[in-house]
Amino acid sequence: MYEVAIIGSGPAGASAALFTAKAGKKTLMFDSGKSITAKAWVENHYGVDAIEGPELLRKGQEQAKKFGTDLVQDEVIEIEENGAMYRIKTNTDSYEAEHIIFATGMSVKLAENFGLEVTEGIEPRVAKIIKVNEHGHTKLPKVWAAGTAAGVSVHTIITAGDGAKVAVNVVSELNGSRYVDHDIMK
Repeated sequence: MYEVAIIGSGPAGASAALFTAKAGKKTLMFDSGKSITAKAWVENHYGVDAIEGPELLRKGQEQAKKFGTDLVQDEVIEIEENGAMYRIKTNTDSYEAEHIIFATGMSVKLAENFGLEVTEGIEPRVAKIIKVNEHGHTKLPKVWAAGTAAGVSVHTIITAGDGAKVAVNVVSELNGSRYVDHDIMK
C-alpha cells in the first residue's frame, strides 16, 4: 500500500513524486511512456541548460527515485475505490494508494472514466482539463491533479512547479499540518 500514487512521470508527476518521497511518504509513480515532453527541446527551464525532453524526463524520474519513489513503467487503465484506498490497475498488475495525483499531461480520459469532472482546456491544443480547486484537489476525497491536466500552462517549468505545489498540499493533508521542505547547505 502506498500513501501517494502519481499517474504520470513528466515534469508535474516527477516533481510531485520528488516532494512526496522526500517527505517520507511511500510514493508510487506510473510512466506510460506518452509524455509530450519526450518530443520537446527545452531552453526555458530555470537552472537547467538547454536540454532534450527525454533527458529532462530521465533526470526528473531519477531525482524522484533517489528519494524512494517506486517507478512502474506501465499504463494505468482503471481506478476504483476500495474503502479508504484506491485500487489502481495497469495492464499487468494492481496497486493500492491512499492519495492519487493525476499528472497525465494532455490526456484526461482516465480521469474522466474515473468520474472526475472535466472542463474545456485553456491552452492551445489542450482540449480538456480536470477541474480542481486552487490547491489541486478534485471533487473526490484524496484525489488531486497537477500540471497540464489540471489546466496549468504546458511549459515544463510551470508544470513542474505545479506538481510540487500539489505534492506539498497532499503531504500537508497526510501530516495534518502545513508541510514545508527547506534544505540548507551543510
